[in-house]
Amino acid sequence: MTLIGVLGGMGPLATVDFMAKVVQLTIATCDQQHLPMLVANLPHVADRSRAILGDGEDCLDGLLAGIDLLNRNGVGLVAIPCNSAHHWYAQMVARSDAPVLHIADACVAAVPVSARRAAVLGTGGTLVSGFYQAALAARGIEPVVPDAEMQQEIAACIHEVKAGALERAAGHLAVVLDQLAAQDVRAAVMGCTEIPLAARHLPDPPVTLIDSSLELARATVSFAVARGWNRPQ
Repeated sequence: MTLIGVLGGMGPLATVDFMAKVVQLTIATCDQQHLPMLVANLPHVADRSRAILGDGEDCLDGLLAGIDLLNRNGVGLVAIPCNSAHHWYAQMVARSDAPVLHIADACVAAVPVSARRAAVLGTGGTLVSGFYQAALAARGIEPVVPDAEMQQEIAACIHEVKAGALERAAGHLAVVLDQLAAQDVRAAVMGCTEIPLAARHLPDPPVTLIDSSLELARATVSFAVARGWNRPQ
């Protein structure tokens, strides 16, 4: 049996959301046709965004320890439902015995080119790292980075999701989306896996939202099903 390895816990609710999406995207009529997953739920990994911004504890050792755990269990693929962690993608790939999906590659591939411009919604660290901006530009899509005021609202949204206050988180997100729409931005990448949990509480977002967690789940399921991991051996 080949396992999907999930390096999670960053945060825990976003990890559960990712796992649910993998299950929902898998075509199955019984338990045995679902995809086997080994989930390393590691919430004590230091804050990724603060580490990138230089005002927090280094988190690379924690991430690599998670990769080591998955290596010891012989997983066949690694998915990481935390966007900021992908700042250290190269180091994790070098440590992993299995292929590692890149969440931004999966997410940006779902942005319609017709959008021409797309906002990047994520932690301050993810924005500084710049991998979403680079991926969008590579597809000919202009990345739009929120201004300082909007970024404060996004940070508050993410904080509220981590605290379990999803409706309050949605209120902060709504402010940002309204401002983006007023700037004629029609698409936004939810480049933090907490943000989609807030977006569920918005009845009619004024901007097309691309869910990084959902797109990572799609890439995970596609990879695993193509190799028959959903078929009982």
